[in-house]
Order: sequence, then C-alpha cells, then structure tokens
Amino acid sequence: MEETEKNKGSISMVEANLPPGFRFHPRDDELVCDYLMRRTVRSLYQPVVLIDVDLNKCEPWDIPQTARVGGKEWYFYSQKDRKYATGYRTNRATATGYWKATGKDRAIQRNGGLVGMRKTLVFYRGRSPKGRKTDWVMHEFRLQGKLLHHSPNSLEVLLVKPIGSCIN
Repeated sequence: MEETEKNKGSISMVEANLPPGFRFHPRDDELVCDYLMRRTVRSLYQPVVLIDVDLNKCEPWDIPQTARVGGKEWYFYSQKDRKYATGYRTNRATATGYWKATGKDRAIQRNGGLVGMRKTLVFYRGRSPKGRKTDWVMHEFRLQGKLLHHSPNSLEVLLVKPIGSCIN
C-alpha cells in the first residue's frame, strides 16, 4: 500500500527525537564523511538520525516510516547485497521489482579530494528487461578514494528521494 492517509500527518520516531526547527539536509560530502565513514569504522559517535533498512526485503513504498526525516526524503543505512557470493555485481531486486542504475556515477569531493561516489537508481516494477519504470528514485552513496582504504566493510548509506506522484 502506498502512503496511507494515516501516515500523511505523522512524524517518524527519528523526527520525534529532534529539537524543534531541526532540518536534516546534509550535503553529499557530509553524508559520506560524517555519516557513512563513521558508521563503517564503528566510531564511538553514531548519529541517531539514520536507521538500517534491508532494501531487498521492502518495496520503495514500504520503506519504514521511521526512516523519514523531513517531508519527502528518507535517509538510511543499507548493507550491500552481492548478486553472487564471489562476484562484484550488486543485487538490487525486491519481491515486485528492481532498482536500475541510470546515468553515470557522480564524484563527491571534500577539500579537493575524492571521498565518495553517488549513483542514481530508478525503481522498475516487474522483472528485467520488461519492467515498468516508476517515479521512485534513489541516490546510493559509497566510499571512494582515501576514505575507502579506512573502511573495513561495504556498508553504504542510501538516500531515497521519491519524485512525481509517489508522495503527496
């Protein structure tokens, strides 16, 4: 079920714990350096704004409301799922569709150095190659460059941003 009436006026658990007037609107380099990097190295300081979501077990319209921070954006951590145990291809399939990469990856820099990459994905209903494109768009952030060498695992922070008629 996509966005029910009861969810339209509610706030997430994350939002309920934030001070009045707080707006979570990080830049790409802040997501990579201040959230993703700290999470991958298991820093003592863990921002409480982001939760874990298994993208392979939920459709975009079922992403937990607790991940919502602000009107129409969700920010959360997700563990990369490999399509094959010994391969490099990422599994982005769900029960009813799949996330498909579109365009080229965008470099994220801080202080003149490469720190991450941003990939844009679009959700398709059905199975490839006959899936039907939807209005759901996701930005996937990953460590790159000098930060990648400090990261012991492949945890990624993802930004899901619905567009079009998905959310009123």
